[in-house]
Amino acid sequence: MRDFISARARAIPPSGIRKFFDIAQTMEDVISLGVGEPDFVTPWCVCEASIYSIEQGSTAYTSNKGTPQLRDAISRYLDTRFRTRYDAEEEIIVTCGVSEAADIAIRAVTDPGDEVLVAEPCYVSYTPCVSLAGGIPVTVPCRADDEFRLTADALAESITPKTKTLIANFPNNPTGGVMQEADWRGIADLLVDHDLLLISDEVYGELTYDGDHFSPARLPELRDRTITLNGFSKAFAMTGWRIGYLCAPPEITAAALKIHQYVALCAPVMGQIAAYEALRIGEAEKDAMVREYRLRRNLFVDGLNKLGLTCHIPKGAFYAFPSVKSTGLSDTEFAESLLREQRVAVVPGSVLGPSGVGHVRCAYAVSRDDLKEALARIGAFLESIE
Repeated sequence: MRDFISARARAIPPSGIRKFFDIAQTMEDVISLGVGEPDFVTPWCVCEASIYSIEQGSTAYTSNKGTPQLRDAISRYLDTRFRTRYDAEEEIIVTCGVSEAADIAIRAVTDPGDEVLVAEPCYVSYTPCVSLAGGIPVTVPCRADDEFRLTADALAESITPKTKTLIANFPNNPTGGVMQEADWRGIADLLVDHDLLLISDEVYGELTYDGDHFSPARLPELRDRTITLNGFSKAFAMTGWRIGYLCAPPEITAAALKIHQYVALCAPVMGQIAAYEALRIGEAEKDAMVREYRLRRNLFVDGLNKLGLTCHIPKGAFYAFPSVKSTGLSDTEFAESLLREQRVAVVPGSVLGPSGVGHVRCAYAVSRDDLKEALARIGAFLESIE
């Protein structure tokens, strides 16, 4: 019998994050800092709206783009919160999470042989999605010395005549790095000069701790060459609801919509109703979660540095990204040994891009008591390898 697996599917690696998550699931008494998921439950007002909609029989397909009510709410929210304006009818698609939004965005704009720059360390799905679309992923390093910001110099070194698109995620998973307006202006000049498109994943936009998130689409020169991705999973503790959205100029949205029609049809209606409620009355609970994340960040990063694991202060998302180079172990050896010996799960930075080598990703989306216990276990592990 012939080999039915496509070359593209065979070439992409399995998720390095899920590998450690799956191992941890088989063990007892594990403190998992490995998965980027809020430990909060979805606000009850959001759940209640969805439950009521089911009781009222709202279980049918919606428009491919998403319900008009939710798209209108997203449009108002982006304008009010981040000062980016998108037309609800022509420039917004509600998707099955930000993962689907990223996938259809990449496929809508990538032809075989196109080079797609990916700022890294980064979420594991970007480069496989580029490869599956026939593009050539090219990583652009974001370095610890720059607090893991994307610099114009690093971007310029990576651009070739085949470059078409840049994918960037800020606030960043896994580093917690953020980009302010001044940082984006240098990037914008290069994107315009080389006529490049930007795919900006801003799912952690609400989770910023030292100032507000700056969306690059606010810059007039980037407005029509940016695809903005966002969603409800992180800020509103709605990971399992799978509701995200894509915003872009009409011609790009129309192309992405065709792919969405064939692969997803529409996002779950119950989730869309819940997302609308989150935007309508969920702000206070979202803000309370952000305040708690800030406290956890301060506690955990301070503890890591006291243990001798150098870690910059992440200004966004809910990840710390300490260096483990001082231990003499590779990041994979460190993660595997820490899990086996002290039952603390972290993610090796090397699975998140070349610039992640020598670091580990630790999600502080667990209770402060668990973070204190994790620090104690990490300290015991470090003593054992001295």
